[in-house]
Amino acid sequence: MTVRAVIKSMRPAQWTKNLFVFAALIFAQKFFSASLLLRTVGAFLSFCVISGAFYIFNDLRDREEDRAHPKKSQRPIAKGEIRPSEALVLFLVLAAAGLTAAFFLQRSFFLAAVVYFFLQVAYSLKLKQVVILDIFVIAAGFVIRVVAGGLVIAVPISSWLLICTTLLALLLSMGKRRHELILLEDKAIEHRPILKEYSAYLLDQMIAVVTASTLIAYCLYTISQETVDKFGTSHLVWTAPFVLYGIFRYLYLVHLKGKGGSPEEIIIQDKPMLLNIVLWIGAVILVLYLRK
Repeated sequence: MTVRAVIKSMRPAQWTKNLFVFAALIFAQKFFSASLLLRTVGAFLSFCVISGAFYIFNDLRDREEDRAHPKKSQRPIAKGEIRPSEALVLFLVLAAAGLTAAFFLQRSFFLAAVVYFFLQVAYSLKLKQVVILDIFVIAAGFVIRVVAGGLVIAVPISSWLLICTTLLALLLSMGKRRHELILLEDKAIEHRPILKEYSAYLLDQMIAVVTASTLIAYCLYTISQETVDKFGTSHLVWTAPFVLYGIFRYLYLVHLKGKGGSPEEIIIQDKPMLLNIVLWIGAVILVLYLRK
């Protein structure tokens, strides 16, 4: 076992999902508060350690199935670079470290981290084999991150933010399932048994519903009276085009470029998508912080 193998097993690229903890900070208009920013960074790092522990745990449990996957077969545990006993110890140590950090950071944040922890355990042991519910559990992980980000800085979470996060997370989860189903073809069930309950047509229908719902929800959020009163501006609607483009770009990559298995890789590797996200964040900050 090497340090490189351990870090690779923690999948640093997927830590981009933990950036969802910053949502509450940005939309609470507290982004430039040094103390709250530091607390949110601490929450982000805590989730990185906890989620990294679970990636190791999942690779440990799925090592046989991963060997049938063209990309996952290169993971350290599947390749034998990390022994099962070593992987189990790593999981326990990292999980304990992440939860301990969460406890000292903020008590309510710690409770959110504990919920996330047990949800991931349940997903790995059973829920990932329950059709449709498996997708909702993945999406719930994103929502918990958003809620945790609000708890760590003690600000209430908007129901609109929860709705938009849930819908976007469902879209990403369905895109992931579709990618696995199409990429592996006849070996899909061997790699992930739950895929026998899905079809490309079913997932396309579900993706279409969630896509429309996500776009409508975000647009309604930007123009709702609650949002206008909260932020003192109606200009947040001008950030909607970036959301529209981002979702359309994601669908283009999923359906025509065969991507979607790792949304975090799309964000990092696809330059138009990365630029769009940066511009969206910039537009949100411009509207919410420099409106006067």
